[in-house]
Amino acid sequence: MSARLEFALDLVHRAGRGTLGRFQTRTEMELKPDNSPVTIADREAESLIRREIDARFPNESVLGEEEGLGEGDAARRWIVDPIDGTKSFVSGVPLYATLLAFEEEGVPVLGVCYFPALDEMIWAERGEGAFWNGRRAQVSSRDSVGGSVLCCGGHRLMQQMGRMEPLLELSERAMATRTWSDAYGHALVATGRVEAMIDPSVSRWDVSAMKVIVEEAGGRMTDFRGADALKTQTHGHLEALSSNGLIHPELLEVFRA
Repeated sequence: MSARLEFALDLVHRAGRGTLGRFQTRTEMELKPDNSPVTIADREAESLIRREIDARFPNESVLGEEEGLGEGDAARRWIVDPIDGTKSFVSGVPLYATLLAFEEEGVPVLGVCYFPALDEMIWAERGEGAFWNGRRAQVSSRDSVGGSVLCCGGHRLMQQMGRMEPLLELSERAMATRTWSDAYGHALVATGRVEAMIDPSVSRWDVSAMKVIVEEAGGRMTDFRGADALKTQTHGHLEALSSNGLIHPELLEVFRA
């Protein structure tokens, strides 16, 4: 484990644990200009992460959901989502995460995902594998959508992005479909608990860490056409389709139709 990853793990753990002081306390929610929710817990966690990165790596930039892109070397930058799943957070549902990735030339080389309310930590470093609470993480070995469990974003989002009909087609083949969404769905893929996560509209901070985690666990993450999920925007947003890799061609075939 590199010193950079050790730093990231400690920082994400501290920032994530800090959110618990406001979890299930009826924390007030505000709406940002894009109508996405934000709380004081989001802002506090991102502020902590930024301060610590600035102190340890002062020449590297930080891109965060709440404060945007800071100064520094954009070729070597950190990607922060202080609370991925703010709607879950304000609802008192424990399926929210603190995410941190480090990218070189736009490619995530390490990713850390921590679920504070579950005390689950998942991380990966490019070329070194993925780990879940200290043991190696591995995607499932199921090779067909038949019998698989598929996760997706909320129904309204699937409908708005024109992905509901393909999802319904896949649901006829799958064992089950569930809306265990946001980072949690991708984490379930990386740890072999489900076969795919279908995310039709995301931002970079939602998936940079999860991309390296899923891939180091043996899976794939692409957009819905099979291209790099971090490089191709559709109508101003990114798409993220993650799977165990074995069922990826079958998923792409349905979404391309």
